[in-house]
Amino acid sequence: MAGTQSRPQAKFVEGNLFRHITVMSLTASVGLMAIFAVDLMNMVFISWLQDEEITAAVGYAGAILFFTTAFGIGLSIAVSALVARAVGMRDLALARQKATNGLILGIIIGVVFSAVVWVFLPQIVALLGATGRTAEWAVHFLAIVTPAQPFLMVGMIGGAILRSHGDARRAMMATIVGALVNAVIDPVLIFSLDLGLTGAAIASVISRVVIAAMALLPIIRHYGGFDRPTVRGLQADAGAVFGIAGPAILTQLATPTGQAIVTRMVAGYGEAAVAGMAISGRLTPVALGVIFAMSGAVGPIIGQNYGAGRMDRVRRAFWDALIFAALVVAISAAILFVLRAPIADLFHAEGLTRDLVYLFCGPLCLLFFFNGAIFVATSACNNLGAPLASTAINWGRHTLGTVPFALWLGGIWGAEGVLIGQAAGGVVFGLLGIWVGLRSIDRSALQPALK
Repeated sequence: MAGTQSRPQAKFVEGNLFRHITVMSLTASVGLMAIFAVDLMNMVFISWLQDEEITAAVGYAGAILFFTTAFGIGLSIAVSALVARAVGMRDLALARQKATNGLILGIIIGVVFSAVVWVFLPQIVALLGATGRTAEWAVHFLAIVTPAQPFLMVGMIGGAILRSHGDARRAMMATIVGALVNAVIDPVLIFSLDLGLTGAAIASVISRVVIAAMALLPIIRHYGGFDRPTVRGLQADAGAVFGIAGPAILTQLATPTGQAIVTRMVAGYGEAAVAGMAISGRLTPVALGVIFAMSGAVGPIIGQNYGAGRMDRVRRAFWDALIFAALVVAISAAILFVLRAPIADLFHAEGLTRDLVYLFCGPLCLLFFFNGAIFVATSACNNLGAPLASTAINWGRHTLGTVPFALWLGGIWGAEGVLIGQAAGGVVFGLLGIWVGLRSIDRSALQPALK
């Protein structure tokens, strides 16, 4: 499977780290936001049907798809960390080996997990609090999209491999092309062919296949492709991959678990509340996609410098990422606050649904900085050989940092209080994450990177 069109080139991170974090994050975020913008467009189209049950069904579906996506994120973190270390050591043969075995292991896990989710969809949807027609729509949508989740995992792992080589542009283009395909066929299927929610699901499936293909082709053409897999090779690398991926997946699962808990709480306030939460959930990755992308961009930078033994640059990258997150969140929150009324009007949001959209477009968005701090800290821990620390931070944030606050403030302010409590709990764990990240850097300075 090795490509022959050009000689692989390693792009080691040198020079201004803040600039590199900015470039890598912004380019990666373009692709991420392209995907999430299409999801947002889906929500806009669906909201135009002015059916709260269908809008709420998409909210429930999103919470469940978040679980399968979390597996892809965790695996991409693991593969990225291993490939980035090899690139930092200037060992491209090792990088290709890690990429090959990591991708295959990711496919196996993706298929198995997606199959389990697909079999138990009705029970999972009911567990989140969906009932009646809303539950039926959610199961219908998920039954179509869930089998395609492994393709999204392949695309995410492929993009992580490209970023580990410093090739943010091609990683970005994979998601942009997939998003454009979705954007073109989505309205055709939803409105022209009058398929409604079914059309949106089909468009999502096609987009995931395109993203996977567009992520793998540049690796084959420009970075030596992949090795011929062997059982012995898979067994040899499984320990390294799962040593990072296991805790990383557990870490990533904390977020959808917390979101599922919040969804269940909000469901008690009716379909309008779930619809408002669903709209806010689609706005978050579009408005703050740079922060999500930064967590994936700073990891390879830390991994490369760790592999090269440059702990001074690892520490500088950590602080630069936090500064970058603060700037991005402040700008995004200001823009959302100014545009909160037009945004709510776009979704035909009224009553409680509108109140929740307004709540997000301001105070809740500002508090997202502390989520960004957690992203930076967990990326550092995963790339410095301390994945269990990131797991503890994330689970603490989405359990102890969510449930007590959401229950307390929900009892005072209803659905709005639930979302405020969810955000407020992140402040404590964001600060804790910064401390743990710095401790991991200090400990790693005493140990060499291992192949």
